[in-house]
Amino acid sequence: MEIPEVTLVNVLVRFPLKSIARFRTVSKEWKLLIDSDFFRDLYISLNSSSSISWSIIQTKPQKLTLEIVGHHGCERWGLSRSPGSLVSFFAETPINKLNVLACTDGLVSVCAETSDGSPMYYIGNPLLQEWFRIPQPPFRNFERFRKHERFSDSGLVTKMKNGVVVSYKIVWLLTHPAKVEFMIYSSDTGTWDRRNVTCVHTALWTSRDKSIALNGILHWLSNLTSSIIAYDFYGGHDDGFCIIHFPGVGKDDELRRFRRTFTTSEGSIVYFNEFLENVNRTLRVWRLVKYTDGPEAWQLFREVSLVSLMESGINYFPVVMHPLNSEIIYFWNRNKKGLILFNLRTQVFSLHKETEDVRKCMDGCVLSFNRCSEYMESIYTYFLSSFQNGPNHLLFSQYVFPRWLHHLPGPNPT
Repeated sequence: MEIPEVTLVNVLVRFPLKSIARFRTVSKEWKLLIDSDFFRDLYISLNSSSSISWSIIQTKPQKLTLEIVGHHGCERWGLSRSPGSLVSFFAETPINKLNVLACTDGLVSVCAETSDGSPMYYIGNPLLQEWFRIPQPPFRNFERFRKHERFSDSGLVTKMKNGVVVSYKIVWLLTHPAKVEFMIYSSDTGTWDRRNVTCVHTALWTSRDKSIALNGILHWLSNLTSSIIAYDFYGGHDDGFCIIHFPGVGKDDELRRFRRTFTTSEGSIVYFNEFLENVNRTLRVWRLVKYTDGPEAWQLFREVSLVSLMESGINYFPVVMHPLNSEIIYFWNRNKKGLILFNLRTQVFSLHKETEDVRKCMDGCVLSFNRCSEYMESIYTYFLSSFQNGPNHLLFSQYVFPRWLHHLPGPNPT
């Protein structure tokens, strides 16, 4: 008996995406229905408030494990394990080492090292297990570039349309005095391109410097000034990078507790820090609203007393903001070896330890830890005031599952 399409749609939209992915294999008709723009838009609109799996990622290359905190069991995907556990694939030749380079909008770029030390680069969608091997750039002296201390292969940006990734670009860079050379692979063309861009902030830019991608823009933390360096790979900036100084530079250094860094939340770059004024501890949160170098670049949207958080002790440092809920900030408490989730609106916090069995958190997901304490212990001195004169680094990023089943754009994946 044939099920009416309206009835089928009303039933399917109630399932998590993990089940929707399986339903695509039932028949050709079901696959066409699920892959249609109508079904996708309906599903996203009806499930806009449901929680999504995501991970806190450490950015030190070859250090411990990639995912230090995972969120699973969320409504949207209904997965029983953390997102990081899905990053696996089969290479056509034996490999000695697999390094995850970047995670953006559900896509992951990796470098697999073969038995003879040669690199193989891949881009993939771990959820659908779709992988594509990126061809080696056809540039002279590429091997010499790759071994250069100022070479970085960890850039990945995407272009979204109606919540679906329709294009991506792999971005490698090599810094020279006063300029940066980009090597860019585009899924639109299937080819590599080179681009030289003026930039005066290259003196301490090394292969260790990671970036955070958002809306097709890569963001780096400047090593020379208290600023963010941004470049839009889909929208221009051909005349050079955009330099954005943090709010309060030169004014709040004696009041600010932590070294400056940034994270993402609800589609924006976010900066937050703790300030001590007249014995009062206050948390201020800014959102980047304009890519320009001036006070109008940042909007202060939260200023919260930390009196309630003091109950957990003061030996903590900032980690990230929840990528989908700008009311929740994550701290690490070193004394109690636990992750603090602090709600900015209610000023209520919860402490989650790596040794606990049940770790249901504020967004309804289940927390899973992977050598998190070990990583936090290795980096905590970076945030201390006595160490704030050294190079700046991004030590955390987020890997967020997409809101819909999008396939890997470009050439046919394997």
